[in-house]
Formats: sequence, C-alpha cells, structure tokens
Amino acid sequence: MEVKAKRENFLATLYWTQSIVERRNTMPILANVLVEASKGTLRITATDLEVGVRGSLDAEVSQEGMVTLNAKKFYEIVREAPEETIQLRRLENEWVEIRSGRSVFKVVGLDAREFPQFPRFDGERLSAAPAGVLKEMIEKTLFSASTDETRHNLNGVFVEELPGGKVRMVATDGHRLALVERDLGSLGLDKGVILPRKGLAELKKVLEGSDGGVASLGFKENMGLVVKEDVELFMRLIDGEFPDYNKVIPTDNP
Repeated sequence: MEVKAKRENFLATLYWTQSIVERRNTMPILANVLVEASKGTLRITATDLEVGVRGSLDAEVSQEGMVTLNAKKFYEIVREAPEETIQLRRLENEWVEIRSGRSVFKVVGLDAREFPQFPRFDGERLSAAPAGVLKEMIEKTLFSASTDETRHNLNGVFVEELPGGKVRMVATDGHRLALVERDLGSLGLDKGVILPRKGLAELKKVLEGSDGGVASLGFKENMGLVVKEDVELFMRLIDGEFPDYNKVIPTDNP
C-alpha cells in the first residue's frame, strides 16, 4: 500500500476515531485503526465492537492495500507533521512508513485481516432524516439515560415509530424520564429499539453544527447505522426490554 493525502483531511477523519478506540482491552487490534486505500479514496475505521466509525477522504493512491496503526500514535504523528502532505507506505512485517517533508516515522501495526469487519448495509435500507432534528432529539433525551451498568436496558435511548411519520425517543434512569417526538418520517422499524448511550454521544458529535443537511439511518438485525457526509457510524443495539414508560406519564395534564 502506498498513498498520499492532505494533512488536514487526515486530521478531520482521525478525530472521530479517538474516543472510539479502546485504550484498555483484551484485543490489541481494537487500539488500532484500519486504513484502507483504493480507487482514489482512503478509509479509516475504528471500533470497540459496540460502536464503530469510518471516515473517508480523497487521496492519491499509488498502490492499493490496507494496514492497521495504533490510533493514538497515528493521530499524534499526523497532528505534528511539518508539511501539508502525508505519505503512507506499507513495508514488510506490518511496518508502515509515515512521511511528511523531511520527517519520517516507522510504526509497526497488526495484521489488517484481524480487524473486525464493518457491518454492511444495503443503500435501499437507509432512510433520510434532518440532521439538525436528530441532534436535537438526542440532546433532549440522552442526559436521562442510566449510567448504572447493572440496568442494561436503561443504558440507552428507546426509539420507536409512531403513526403519521413521527418518531419518539425516550430515556430514563428510573428517577427521571425524558421524551421527545418529532417528524422524521419512516426509519423502517418494525418495533422499538434501544440505542446505546456511547453510540448516541458519538453520533451527537458527528451531527454537531448540522442545523441543516441530512443524515441517513438504517437498522439491520442488532445493528444501527448513521451516515452523515463522509462519516459512517454504527452501533450495536442494546438487547433488552425497555420499561413501559406510558404508565408513569400523567394522562390528565391539560
């Protein structure tokens, strides 16, 4: 693999990976990002198996291929690079040369074939939604999600479709409850799902500044995917039953 790209594009894409990668884990590969070069595009992926993000950037690809690099080290090298162009070249035995101007770094990675696969979604399974509205709904519910790991089914936000193209988000920690409804159109949900707290926190970052624009959402088996411009974010849905929140909502309010 051999590829060149602008430093600012590298930084913008690597930024999304920093809070995803696991610093402490039993799988060393999860501390790395997967870097894939093909057909004028460079894709960088990070995951902790529960939440994952993949960003794409334009690049000059001389030789296609893929490598993995420690996410933190790679980000620090790119951030301190002296020139605006950065070159990556794969060497033998998983070593990678990172070059910027006169600065040359050699970093050892891990076998890219060990990196977990990114979930695949068919384009027709994605539904468009206003990014600004989606961000607002997250902001108005996420704070109420429980941080108690023993209450697994409350560690996220419950999402369900209502008649008339409305979508409802609900979160509770057992002491307070937040609920919001907005017109988002159909998300293709047959039943309500629970989106994890960490996944929604990362999604909120991706949607920051998105008062306009569109995000594409899709659900497949136990996974959810959101695409916003050049960033794809997936999250594993929480397996559990969300409590019947309707029982605690007063029905005689004016």
